[in-house]
Amino acid sequence: MAQSHQQDLQRNQSGLQQISARIQARTMLAKKRVESIKKNDVKGFFIRNAFVIMTVAAVIIGIILGFALRPYKMSYRDMKFFSFPGELLMRMLQMLVLPLLVSSLITGMAALDSRASGKMGMRAVIYYTTTTVIAVFIGIVMVLIIHPGKGSKAEFAKKPPIEQVNAADAFLDLIRNMFPPNLVEACTKQFKTQYGKRIVHVTVTVNDSIVTVNGSQQITQEEMIPIPGSVNGINALGLVMFSMCFGLIIGKMNEQGQPLRDFFDSLNEAIMRLVAIIMWYAPVGILFLIAGKIVEMEDISAMGGQLGMYTVTVISGLLIHAVFVLPTLYFIVTRKNPFGFIAGLLQALITALGTSSRYIFNYWFNPGFVCLSSENNKVDKRVTRFVLPVGATINMDGTALYEALAAIFIAQVNDYSLDFGQILTISITATAASIGAAGIPQAGLVTMMIVLTSVGLPTDDISLIIAVDWFLDRLRTTTNVLGDSIGAGIVEHLSRHELQKKDPELGNSVVVEEADKKPYKIICQENECESERLTDSESKM
Repeated sequence: MAQSHQQDLQRNQSGLQQISARIQARTMLAKKRVESIKKNDVKGFFIRNAFVIMTVAAVIIGIILGFALRPYKMSYRDMKFFSFPGELLMRMLQMLVLPLLVSSLITGMAALDSRASGKMGMRAVIYYTTTTVIAVFIGIVMVLIIHPGKGSKAEFAKKPPIEQVNAADAFLDLIRNMFPPNLVEACTKQFKTQYGKRIVHVTVTVNDSIVTVNGSQQITQEEMIPIPGSVNGINALGLVMFSMCFGLIIGKMNEQGQPLRDFFDSLNEAIMRLVAIIMWYAPVGILFLIAGKIVEMEDISAMGGQLGMYTVTVISGLLIHAVFVLPTLYFIVTRKNPFGFIAGLLQALITALGTSSRYIFNYWFNPGFVCLSSENNKVDKRVTRFVLPVGATINMDGTALYEALAAIFIAQVNDYSLDFGQILTISITATAASIGAAGIPQAGLVTMMIVLTSVGLPTDDISLIIAVDWFLDRLRTTTNVLGDSIGAGIVEHLSRHELQKKDPELGNSVVVEEADKKPYKIICQENECESERLTDSESKM
């Protein structure tokens, strides 16, 4: 007995010695690495990460500047003047939305055969559906556990009027926008059902005898009828559908379609370089966008306890989904470190946080596209050009979580108890409505009307959460961008065999394909040129 006890002690001591030896070895290795760092290494690090550092600094300075200017009570005109640099950034990037959408999708689809794109699309849709359902589940669980709507509705301020939306008309508009009758009009407008009043004359009969009211045999009634209408904004869903089909057709045309492929390759490359130039202005624009929003927002101290708890609940749900769920999915599928992948997306995530528009900073690929395709994460461009536009249109994890959570919060504020069937209805409707949410700031407020209508909740109560929506919109947009980017990494890993069979020597560049047949010379980026020179010199040696 004593001998076995002594053996256990020896094993424990040897185990502790091994652990301490490993810790010492790693400490010595880290010490050597720190000692080997030179001035040029530090300088090179700051040069390589200059944009990320400047963007982070812009966010921090913008928050400090915004709160510093709040006591001065700036007028509305002064606020607009102050936010003008940020407005310029948004306008410059929105200018490039249309050509980059069309060229990126057509180029990506043309580089894939129909079988590869079909498998890739199926994997992407499965991923989008899975993450959206998980996000809705997290939102429902969080709002039921924390119960932020407990209390009196009287603590909310007076509500502005909210435009009513019929759920059936909203879903039909989504389908109509997928098939625009005029592509030129789709570049500037989206179809939206509007409502008008119509006077109807009704004759009332009782027992085959006509009833007379005030000397008249007809009763005049007023009814609301749906009429075709439109709203300003790019019909992204319709252009995505057209570009995907057009790209697939070009890919099947082989030699006949080569001139069109060359044209869209060149267009995509030109727009990407133009965006890369504009992005160096982004830190300045982000600084004034954030500072301007903080100056404009209402008094935070006047925010009620319910609204504060609602904000905490939404932030908690988004953090759980972004920090735990999405990285876990990435690790399970790829068996790679998810946080190293996310670190390469830092540039895109910070910029999305500053602007709250994923259509600019993920859909329009820079820096979302660059972060995935460059040396940061090395995702195949054929995947990013296909997955990111589709994901930015239909994959909105943060929006789905927010809509389900907000709907139940409004029910709690109105002291309206929901049964299991109604909660299930909210989860299904929130998943479907998030797909139709346009890629513009605060579009979630519009699609939330569909969710509230599905269970009979008052749509006017959406105005209860408008006070904090500008802030939560940025957080859920960042979650959406992260979900799309991780989806691109997962789809690329699952589709690696099809991509190698399609063109194994293509590597990470679509533009290089059949370069000898093109009438123009492809200009490589600076770091790509340096790598090519190195390989040439090595081959000569």
